Amino acid sequence: MTGIWTIIAAVAGCAIAGVSGIWVIPLLKKIHFGQTIRDEGPKWHNSKQGTPIMGGFMFIIATIVCTVACVLLYHTFGVQETTLINIKIFGGLAMAAGFGAIGFIDDYIKAVKKRNLGLTAKQKLLLQFAVAIAYLSTIYFLGGGTETYIPFYGMLDVGLLYYPIAAILIVGVVNAVNLTDGIDGLNGSVTFFAAIFFMLIASYVGRFGYSIMAAALAGGCLGFLIWNFHPAKVFMGDTGSLYLGGYVCALAFALDMPILIIPIGLVYILEMFSVILQVLYFKATKGKRLFKMSPIHHHFEMCGWSEVKIVVVFSTFTMIMGALTLIMVINSPLPYMPI
Repeated sequence: MTGIWTIIAAVAGCAIAGVSGIWVIPLLKKIHFGQTIRDEGPKWHNSKQGTPIMGGFMFIIATIVCTVACVLLYHTFGVQETTLINIKIFGGLAMAAGFGAIGFIDDYIKAVKKRNLGLTAKQKLLLQFAVAIAYLSTIYFLGGGTETYIPFYGMLDVGLLYYPIAAILIVGVVNAVNLTDGIDGLNGSVTFFAAIFFMLIASYVGRFGYSIMAAALAGGCLGFLIWNFHPAKVFMGDTGSLYLGGYVCALAFALDMPILIIPIGLVYILEMFSVILQVLYFKATKGKRLFKMSPIHHHFEMCGWSEVKIVVVFSTFTMIMGALTLIMVINSPLPYMPI
């Protein structure tokens, strides 16, 4: 019976996110929360000008409602999990919502103040580190440890270094997920598959509360893609992409497996490093470019790939990396025994 709540969370998440678009999109249009296209972006993106942003609220509402409801019902009719597990679930949701709030401020500035860049980089980083530190402090003071899972090895206690490394990793991943949001359906599709494999890993190690959390995310992304797949009728905005980044980190840290973000979320990592390499190469060569445009999904666009092809290829890559990660976990010492 434990798995039924995971299925319910996924189905309900998809339904809520999908159906909410019927009201959310017209509302965003009515209040003129439309996308402003960057001047340096691909010229064919100009047709997207004015497409509603902040559509991330569709899956934010869906994931929070479904996770809270299904976890509480699971505890009522299923297995009572430890207090720390519950703290990681609800604390993780709070962290994701905190990053989503930062994204909302950024989107609001873009849409209402008509400043395309929104918050400055320094402002974003300060707020993001504040959210990450608040989450890690909560886990620490309520009994969390400093051990982390290493594939083929088991648990490694890194001591107090765990917290600064964790804060940097969370902020880095959140911004990497944000960079992946550049073409119709890309971020939602990649995150859908990432959530599926976190769900499978959580189920394998017997942490069904985390499995419910991941399933709600997968369902929410799928429901959002009904409206966001090419040609997109709505964008998630920084409200959605920063929330997704926080949610993915919450899943990985709840499982004590933050290292798994690297293989499962390798698309995010490559997107981020393509930007870093582009900037470094541009400065080192005094104006030359390593890629036609960064993040790397725009490079493939400039090479003639359609948005749909990029989404399919990047999603397939995430699916393959997720499957390999699941196999690796199954064949490695576990941080805890499956129930």
